[in-house]
Amino acid sequence: MKKLLTLFTIAALSSFSLIAQDKSTKRADKHFNRFEFVEAAEDYAKLVEDGKGSPYVYSQLAESYYNVFNTQEAERWYAKALETSDSPEMVFKYSQMLKANGKYEESNTQMAKFASMRPSDDRAIAFNKNPDYLPKILEKGKKFNIQNLGFNTKYSDFGGTLQDGKLYITSARNTSRKTYSWNEEPFLDIYEMAKNDDGTYQPGTLVEDEVNTKFHEGVVSFSPDGNTMYFSRESFYEKEYEKDSITKYRYSLLHLFKATKSGGKWSNVEGFPINSQNYSVKNPSVSPDGKTLYFASDMPGGYGLFDIYKASINDDGSLGDPENLGQKVNTQGQEMFPYISSNNTLYFSSNGHLGLGNLDVFHTKEIDGKMSPIRNIGLPINSSADDFAFHLDEETEEGYVSSNRDGGLGGDDIYAIKKLQPLCDVLITGIVTDSKTGNPINAASVTMYDDQGNSVLSKVTNSDGTVEFIVECGKASELEVTMDGYESRKVTVSASEEEEVEVNIALDPIEVIITPEAIVLNAIYFDFDKSNITAQAAFELDKLVQVMNKYPDLVINATSHTDSRGPGSYNEGLSQRRAKSTVQYVISKGIDKARISATGKGESELKVDCGSNCSDEDHQMNRRSEFIIVSGGPQAQ
Repeated sequence: MKKLLTLFTIAALSSFSLIAQDKSTKRADKHFNRFEFVEAAEDYAKLVEDGKGSPYVYSQLAESYYNVFNTQEAERWYAKALETSDSPEMVFKYSQMLKANGKYEESNTQMAKFASMRPSDDRAIAFNKNPDYLPKILEKGKKFNIQNLGFNTKYSDFGGTLQDGKLYITSARNTSRKTYSWNEEPFLDIYEMAKNDDGTYQPGTLVEDEVNTKFHEGVVSFSPDGNTMYFSRESFYEKEYEKDSITKYRYSLLHLFKATKSGGKWSNVEGFPINSQNYSVKNPSVSPDGKTLYFASDMPGGYGLFDIYKASINDDGSLGDPENLGQKVNTQGQEMFPYISSNNTLYFSSNGHLGLGNLDVFHTKEIDGKMSPIRNIGLPINSSADDFAFHLDEETEEGYVSSNRDGGLGGDDIYAIKKLQPLCDVLITGIVTDSKTGNPINAASVTMYDDQGNSVLSKVTNSDGTVEFIVECGKASELEVTMDGYESRKVTVSASEEEEVEVNIALDPIEVIITPEAIVLNAIYFDFDKSNITAQAAFELDKLVQVMNKYPDLVINATSHTDSRGPGSYNEGLSQRRAKSTVQYVISKGIDKARISATGKGESELKVDCGSNCSDEDHQMNRRSEFIIVSGGPQAQ
């Protein structure tokens, strides 16, 4: 995949060491400046063997291996070069290689060093805000299945855009092409292959007509009707390139093109005015409504090496002015391979945001004109290697991702993916405290309810009074907290797109009034003509349960009353049913049934004797339960 990074950018990243060239490095430097990194590495390594190693040679050797993703050797030589160098960008790359090799703790050490050297860098700011980010990504849980596809070759294969039953990929498998000196593979072409009903694929064939050339072509995207293809291509085809003022070598750029379908063939290939001989434009992705084109570019005015932009697609097929997606999406690193899905989720790859490897896949969404938090998509989509060119059909929840991770068939491979769980989630952290003292409450029971009122999961707070739940983005929820000696409480957690939400829940200590005759709670009210225990009634009855647990000898008689509506005999039966429901609830909480009895009073003891002029509030006051002490309790001790 590195081959699609603009060659000019790679050269610029290596320029910190150019001043240390000498005659002994001339041959190796020539290979390096021509992006022949395999030969360059061999020549620099030979210099080391001959005792001609130097900080410059070590850094160039590291860069050569970095550019062909030989992470073990790149790590080794970055470490050697950094013995005498204080280049922040080299420290950052060294951190990436350590991470790619699974050395996360050492990688974090180098990132901390990088952050101290460049505290205002976006990558440093993100790390300083969240230095323990790796465990959070690793513990997210696997939200996808991923499977290497059988049509991959020993060469680089990447992309994966399904259109009209055909899968379009980019591949270096065309051995009739000239070999590319960077990695000694053929130049990249666009291929298409039909997808069979059983999910397998027919052999890939070159997209003929005017699309493929003898130079590199990149990933593709289509208009909603499938009649316009957008793709990138090396600028050598247009005889445009950058020329290094010192070495005189020519560096190609990547330009954006479109082709139209006519009679089953792709023709009328046209470039766009946003193409330039001074920067690259690549990785197109058309919005679901066909009105916006997303792409990556290193044009002036961006935030980093490559940024993600969007431009309107006008009715005549022209593009509007490019609009940078801003500093929340783009960093001082590289953001590439944007993909805008049918629900307007933006997926992209970046090495500037905190991730597991070099390029990781991230996602965000524009809500009310603002981008939601940038989220790492996690394992197994991301790995310690490069992961990019993510595509997902939001309806079938299937798609593709490309990676050069271990275990593949070639340099880059295409993987089929299947979504298993909602992709966007919110970490809710509940903090339970005593409302009087402010102290955390340990071992409180916290139950989460979904937006339909269904109980989802129960947990117990730790010694810090905290408990954590994960919910889907955009979904409201409720937390119910119970604890002996405290009044239960329910709090609503509003729907959110944030990555983390903190909820403070202060519990009031139970202050139950106990007289010699009764336990006084807030009134236990019932709905009209109903005898079931409501949520409000359950909160109050939980207090009674806690008092009875505190005084094991306490015996209670629960009396239930009705309002004056309805015949007296009916009300007597209704009140008896209510009293029994109250008793059953208390017994269900573990209280011995011998310790509580039920008496239905009907309308015989109205609290508000309002005759025929009762308000709804009066009637509700009359529909109540009371708790008479039969024996035991604090007065008996």
